[in-house]
Amino acid sequence: MEVVPRSPAEKTEAIPPCQVACPIHQDVPGYLAAIAQGNFGEALRLIKDTNPLPSICATICAHPCEAECRRGQVDEALSIRALKRAAVDFGCSPTPPAPAPRGERVAIIGSGPAGLTAAHDLARLGYQVTVFEREAILGGALAQFVPLYRLPRDRIQGDIEGIRALGVEFRTDSALGRDFTVAELKGRGYRAVLLGLGLPLSRSLPLPGFDMKDVWPALPFLRDANLYGRRIQPGKTVIVIGGGNVAIDVARSALRAGAARVRLVCLESPEEMPAFPWEIKEAAEEGVEINCSWGPKRILGEDGQVTSLETVAVKAVFDDQGRFNPTFYEDRTAIFEGDIVIVAIGQAADLSCLKDSDIQVTERGQLIFDPVTLATTAEGVFTCGEVATGPGTAVKAMASGRQAALSIHRYLQGEPLTKVEEPQPLGKLDQGVTAAVIRQERQPVPLLEVAQRIRNFDYIDLGYAVETAVREARRCLSCGAGARRVEDKCIDCLTCVRVCPYEVPVVTPATSVDIRADQCQACGICVMECPARAIAFGSSRFEDMERELEQAMAKVTPGGATPPRLVLFYCYYGVNAPPGLADFLKANITPGVALVKVPCLAKLGVPYLLKAFELGANGVLIVDCGDRECIYAQAALWVRRRMESARRVLEGLGLRKEQIELVCLPEERFQDLGERMSSFSQRLGELVH
Repeated sequence: MEVVPRSPAEKTEAIPPCQVACPIHQDVPGYLAAIAQGNFGEALRLIKDTNPLPSICATICAHPCEAECRRGQVDEALSIRALKRAAVDFGCSPTPPAPAPRGERVAIIGSGPAGLTAAHDLARLGYQVTVFEREAILGGALAQFVPLYRLPRDRIQGDIEGIRALGVEFRTDSALGRDFTVAELKGRGYRAVLLGLGLPLSRSLPLPGFDMKDVWPALPFLRDANLYGRRIQPGKTVIVIGGGNVAIDVARSALRAGAARVRLVCLESPEEMPAFPWEIKEAAEEGVEINCSWGPKRILGEDGQVTSLETVAVKAVFDDQGRFNPTFYEDRTAIFEGDIVIVAIGQAADLSCLKDSDIQVTERGQLIFDPVTLATTAEGVFTCGEVATGPGTAVKAMASGRQAALSIHRYLQGEPLTKVEEPQPLGKLDQGVTAAVIRQERQPVPLLEVAQRIRNFDYIDLGYAVETAVREARRCLSCGAGARRVEDKCIDCLTCVRVCPYEVPVVTPATSVDIRADQCQACGICVMECPARAIAFGSSRFEDMERELEQAMAKVTPGGATPPRLVLFYCYYGVNAPPGLADFLKANITPGVALVKVPCLAKLGVPYLLKAFELGANGVLIVDCGDRECIYAQAALWVRRRMESARRVLEGLGLRKEQIELVCLPEERFQDLGERMSSFSQRLGELVH
């Protein structure tokens, strides 16, 4: 079957806001659910479905998903990027086999995140893709300009090797305009060309003193520090001009390169700084002096050597229309002493490689292209990445690469180049719902100590341990994966209205029931309580539970042998109880015991408890996480109610109610659980004989 580079953006139904906020619309709830079960391999597989650069994104993604996470309405948003990192660190997912090849060849200029994403998507469609990179190393701006303490190079290389495995060819030291032209590529048989040229030039300022030798542009400094270990002479003070992420990277890199002191000077107020808040915080922790609301006026020096930066106080950065138009208090100035000035005020494209081509640019030197299709003015030539979208994040560039790949595919297949409909997010949670959700603290991500950070360029993010990642993933509210009313089955008995701890089902003016799927917390209580079985679930968890039970029973009764004495139900989020519950159970299980993991015991209804007896069990042991650990309100209450209901049914059938028992963790220790299992099994033998 043909794989088309489509994303959930082409769906029209509302989806979780974290997924909408992600520029490549990753299935965030899906891979968080897998991590919550300890299944890091499945999480990584889901990530790779839409993300060809999982290691890179797990390391430097700006995580816009977290800003829209509905858990943030309750306490704090999920630490989604850190959880992606855990999936990459602990999961293993093979690269899918390459599809049947097509005849068309596509050339991609640039191996940054946009070019790599386009190469991946087109290769999965079967196109013969060649990526041309002008530098000696692959990765574009990621490899050249992103500091090593933020993005180790082995993570870039690992993702690139995954794309290479799809059949993509890479050619380094191959520069457009120097080694070949677009026309020559077409002459070699490339049916489409994609320009992912990036923004490789640093902007400067036409101010006095900016031509001194110790006034450096930001990007060359970052490249030299990353690739060649450039050092700063000990004892020197570095002044960084700029308030964006590149400026923060420069400041922190200068410290690691040996600067005695780093002073960052920017136009913006602390609230206006375009750099990410966590980057600013970490820079300040490391000793970068951040001086806001000062604009550069001139650089002062003696005998050609920088001595200081003269600045003027900023009145406003933006005008009444929100446009960048700084105004100053000309009578208020300040002098910042320093030996080196690094200018980090923005980047620009280098389009000199398009000279004498039929690819048109504006008078300001910007590419002319269709913003929907990313097609340039030249036939079969498209663009993507920052050269098209302007400065931004890696994942935003990836989305642009995906958009370009889809346009190229449609172009080569003779299909219309139409706009892909953007998905709609689920709305905000109601106040009543958020009040009922159990609060759980966000798990902090450990970093290297500050004293260790500034000694070298070692990666500073230590990442989650397995248990911490699982605990954090369990905080996910599973937005959109919950209950839905089946209209032709519903008898409007209002059972769901009575039992829901979040008051999600409501009675409509027409006296019918509306289960507000956008508000549902996916606890599953109503599904098991509905007498008409008129509630469907947004995931396959209930079908999975029945299949899990049947498979577990089959494993311990091969070929119809003696039926198991005991079925043990436990929550597969049980790592939230004492760590390693599942491993303990598997290691200490005795013959004739069937282990059945379920997605929260709140979903374990009376029919499943009785099904175990129908399949031949003599007893059922329920291992409950306890009120303190379960994320669902009233879950423990319903576990006990259903156990008592099942016991009454057993007695009505002539069996003993003691054939179902409940063990509560984490109050119980593992050794206690082992003893309870042994004791229960012994009592079963006495009860059934």
